[in-house]
Amino acid sequence: MKMSRLIRSEIRKLTSTKMPIAFLLVLTAIAAVNAFAVIAGTDMDGSKTFISTEADQQSLMAFAANAFMGAGLFGAIAVAREYGHHTVVPTFLASPRRYRAVVAQLVAVAIGGAVLSFIGAGLTIGAVALSLPSTEFGFLVSGAHVAQILLASAFAGAAGATLGAGIGAVVRNVGGAVTSTVLALIVAPPLVVQLANGTASWMPNVLSGVLAGVATDVSTAAAVGALAVWALVPAVVSLVAVERRDVA
Repeated sequence: MKMSRLIRSEIRKLTSTKMPIAFLLVLTAIAAVNAFAVIAGTDMDGSKTFISTEADQQSLMAFAANAFMGAGLFGAIAVAREYGHHTVVPTFLASPRRYRAVVAQLVAVAIGGAVLSFIGAGLTIGAVALSLPSTEFGFLVSGAHVAQILLASAFAGAAGATLGAGIGAVVRNVGGAVTSTVLALIVAPPLVVQLANGTASWMPNVLSGVLAGVATDVSTAAAVGALAVWALVPAVVSLVAVERRDVA
């Protein structure tokens, strides 16, 4: 089977379940929280200086860090459930060369993560823009920076989904995959930074902030490369693991 057909098949499997809808609902809720923060939120002195400049508004709308974590969970669930329900077996029967099937699955999940994250960023930007008229401040973020937020979110979502998919293929249990992803993305980074302070700039949330234009810890090129490494390491491990074990 051609790789393009394998990828289309995996995308069809993703879109034929209710999971993307569930994640879209979560993204809508996050956007609503941002809108509420703009309308009702104030600083300690009662002012709204947290939305008074373009940089402040861009920081509020920067969705890339959330995209990386949310897409990580999306990828972990999408792949682990295939092993839990044994629906991955027909996939490997259709493509005896397992690495092709795994690569197709990783690509499909990355596309799904990118699309969901792009939509999530768009919803957040829209929610902030629609809620700003309730304040004394207008929408100050330029079109170029809006595009940067959207593209950064899409890339971070693709990377996060690939990471989660790699973990899901290794763990093969939805609960375990979700727990492992949370440990890898939320629990472990602060602990690593405490042990080695120099690693702070290379954590996913900081790298995502660099791509979204709200952090300058490393260059944009370095942030792209580092996020790619975060994604590709578990993906490669999953390729090796699937090739060497019984999946029935």
